[in-house]
Amino acid sequence: MEWITAIDKRPCDRNVKDVELIAARLRRVEQLYKLPNSVLQQLALCGYYEDLEKGVTLFRQGDTGKCWYAVMAGTLDVRITQPEADSKLPVTLCTLGVGATFGESILQDLPRDSTVVTQTTCELLRVEQQDFRLIWEKNKELMNDLVANCKLKNGFGPGVNSKSPMHRPKSPPTRRSLSPDQPNSAEPITDAPSAVMGRIGWILRTLLLSQNTCLKDRKVSGKLVRKCAPGTELVDWILSLSPIIHTRPQGAGMWQALLEEGVISHVAKEQGFKDKCFLYRFWQDEEGPGALPTMEDINTAEEQIHESLSTLIQRGPDAILRMILRKPSHERSSDDLETIYEELLHIRALSHLSNSIKRELASAVVFEAHPKAGSVLFHQGDEGRSWYIILRGSVDVVIHGKGTVTTLQEGDDFGKLALINDAPRAATIVLRENNCHFLRVDKDNFNRTLRDVEANTVRLKEHGKDVLILEKISQQQKQAFSHFKYTVMAGTPQKMLEHLLETRLDGRGNFGSGDNFIITTAQDPFLDDFLLTHVVNLSPIFFLTVSFTYRLDSPSQDREFVLACKRRVVQFVYRWVTTIRQPVFDDESAIEFLEDLASEIENDCIQLNALQEEASLMHHVMTQFRRYQEDRKANSGQKWKLPPCGQPISLFSGNKDSRTIIMPQDDIIFRVYCADHTYCTLRLPVDSTAETIKLCAADKLKLRPNDELLLVEVKSHGERMTFKDNDISIPTALSLNGRIFVSPKDHLDALTCLSEQEEATQGIDGDLELFSTKELAYYMTLFDWDLFWCVHEYELLYHTFGRHHFGQITANLDVFLRRFNELQFWVVTEICMTSSLSKRVAVLRKFIKLAAYCKEYQNLNAFCAIVMGLSNMAISRLSLTWEKLPSKFRKLYTEFESLIDPSRNHRSYRVSVSKLQPPIVPFMPLLLKDMTFTHEGNKTSLDGLVNFEKMHMLAQTLRTIRFCRSRHLVLDPPSPKSEGEVKSYISCLRVIDNQRILTGMSQKLEPRRS
Repeated sequence: MEWITAIDKRPCDRNVKDVELIAARLRRVEQLYKLPNSVLQQLALCGYYEDLEKGVTLFRQGDTGKCWYAVMAGTLDVRITQPEADSKLPVTLCTLGVGATFGESILQDLPRDSTVVTQTTCELLRVEQQDFRLIWEKNKELMNDLVANCKLKNGFGPGVNSKSPMHRPKSPPTRRSLSPDQPNSAEPITDAPSAVMGRIGWILRTLLLSQNTCLKDRKVSGKLVRKCAPGTELVDWILSLSPIIHTRPQGAGMWQALLEEGVISHVAKEQGFKDKCFLYRFWQDEEGPGALPTMEDINTAEEQIHESLSTLIQRGPDAILRMILRKPSHERSSDDLETIYEELLHIRALSHLSNSIKRELASAVVFEAHPKAGSVLFHQGDEGRSWYIILRGSVDVVIHGKGTVTTLQEGDDFGKLALINDAPRAATIVLRENNCHFLRVDKDNFNRTLRDVEANTVRLKEHGKDVLILEKISQQQKQAFSHFKYTVMAGTPQKMLEHLLETRLDGRGNFGSGDNFIITTAQDPFLDDFLLTHVVNLSPIFFLTVSFTYRLDSPSQDREFVLACKRRVVQFVYRWVTTIRQPVFDDESAIEFLEDLASEIENDCIQLNALQEEASLMHHVMTQFRRYQEDRKANSGQKWKLPPCGQPISLFSGNKDSRTIIMPQDDIIFRVYCADHTYCTLRLPVDSTAETIKLCAADKLKLRPNDELLLVEVKSHGERMTFKDNDISIPTALSLNGRIFVSPKDHLDALTCLSEQEEATQGIDGDLELFSTKELAYYMTLFDWDLFWCVHEYELLYHTFGRHHFGQITANLDVFLRRFNELQFWVVTEICMTSSLSKRVAVLRKFIKLAAYCKEYQNLNAFCAIVMGLSNMAISRLSLTWEKLPSKFRKLYTEFESLIDPSRNHRSYRVSVSKLQPPIVPFMPLLLKDMTFTHEGNKTSLDGLVNFEKMHMLAQTLRTIRFCRSRHLVLDPPSPKSEGEVKSYISCLRVIDNQRILTGMSQKLEPRRS
């Protein structure tokens, strides 16, 4: 088998493909498959394969431990010999099966406390002590949960701790899990706290008791309650611990995360955690006065509090969401419903449902948790009473006579067909693992939701066919001062535009000055959604409909009606131009329409003695157009170059201090290669198609025109990507060190990357250590802001739907995305090219500081790129380097890693960003992921009508872009030390993007011991 061949190699000889093969095998092992891919890759990189016969003693009780093991096949006996027993024969404690792990005592250099003997032929993964310690330190919570689950499963009790056994906190009692039919946010959702949360509870209680603050004995209803505290005082205290806890709701969420695992509880078991005067206590104090902490306990708690708070900050938002979901529907506030709705938007199983149904479900859906693997959720033949969506964990689908037919994972749903068809359950659902979480919608609520949505839907028909579908706006959705009763769900482009002109714009002429005549986006986003996304569905209809509405003038029409129509058109056009800006002025048909409209308004203003304010608005529009023309004229004839050695796209000549927008008509100079690595240099417009490039290159390279030629990108690791003939903006869309090749179709396999593609791209010379970290972050933010400022919102639409559909370039977005990849691999390259250990530690420390400054400057794109670079496999495996890093920086890096954690749709990042004010340089790959999720999960057209709910979701992301740059970037410059050198250095970085080469360099720096 391929994976055995891969794991038989010495770790230092394994390549990326080997690691993937081994990780894929580990992923098939129960327990191990729960680990993130990054942890599995670390295990795959350093693990050894053991194939043992029956009866082999792996180690004996009292031996010095050297390795940690995971069982991939077979079973083993765990035996102990008790010195005080009369018989010296060993006693078998338990049998370890597939997925079990053992040997973690090597973390404390403790002797083996048992003997392990193979019961059958076994396959094991063995990890040596030094490697396991590094993996443990970098993934402490995940590994602790893995070990704790194995110990609990085999009757060993709680998982390992970082301290000696005498200082481990006592385990809390097992609790009866919550009845699924009676959701109650005061009850825990687990049988017992996880090892991690139990430890955090012990740390917080220890510090509270040592400070003698709010944890006191109090009388409640005449009864003495030991060591309890009001929720308000607990929030006050946790806020005082660290500046990284910003708000009271955040602090309350951290306590709720402890409450839902039973670490703390309301004294009467009636409330979830609330920032109010309700009293709460730790589980240790429920049965009577718990033990007071020793001085050693207090010192231990103070050492570990920072890491514990980071874990709680990460878990708090999910805990709050689960608490809301366990409230009865009638107790959920409008903010609660909005929180649930935002969560439902990102659940794969609901992506096909309309937003209106998701809003209705927000009041109906409840949370359900089941702590034990093997539990049956329902049996085949049972009455269908609920629809389930898996939030966490997995289930087996079992059918009589067939056994397990499939396994459902996080994001999947089941049970809906029985509700729709009113039929019995077609299968039995069995939990595959402990602590599975579900969203549940009961049958009555499910049917009511579908009925209510249909009852609130209005369909306008023409010639027997739907042309516009409206939905009544619920009371919860209505914003203050919004007088609209219906929102648009779907429609033909023309009918939606007509509806917009008739209902969303004021034709009475009493709007005064400014933009008061336009309903704000917060009150009703329909107009804004339409303007931001109309490019997806509208073409000439747009101008024809608007023109017709303006020219609506006949003797039979009332004068006021005609004037109202004209006012609406002008207001609409004014908002259109100010919202869209550049693309309007680049469209020849749009300019012709604007000029005609401005001329007609001027004539009407004279003839009708009205529309003076509309004439003023159109004058403003045409002034903007003339300014744009002057600016374009000043920048006309721009030439860009794609340098041959992998550097970023730059102006061929001219002012390099300020970034200008790449326009479709600008020329770009670049190379196209043949299979023999000869090349030609082309100069073509940026919006040239792949076919144009292919024909020009073939002509210059003297390739036979009758051959079927292809234009191909060859990446630095050898991957080939073929361009379609109608693809445009090819040079700007290349990967970091990619090259353009032209080749006959049947010679495609002969294309190989150039020798310089496997080397670092040519950057500006400079010693990273000599530059001030704050100065680097400052000029990096200015540089990235200029790139971000050049990206128009429409480029995200073109990128998502495909540039060829619009015939439009995404060059500025391409350059900004390339910058993210450049920063990410620059971090990896610089560390891997530093041979001295001490200097490598200094560079690693500098990058962590650089990430901190970028976060401070709200350059989140650079921050995420740097942190992701540090988590690259070639860097994470440098155990000696990480061990030498001061603990302060290790903790800071752990905090940054948790912030960009992709779980729950990047919840940690989203919560953090929601608290920021512009200007912000956002994490662009995540915005594009949101656009892609919306596009692929929702049809653009429904029965011939535009799915406007999809347009609304796309517009939400585009509004995020506008919000991020709604204020100009103004930063206080640091004390200049080498301004010119730093600006040049950060604009062109030295980068290797071939993961195989980077991993090889890393292994040379710190070889694996065989």
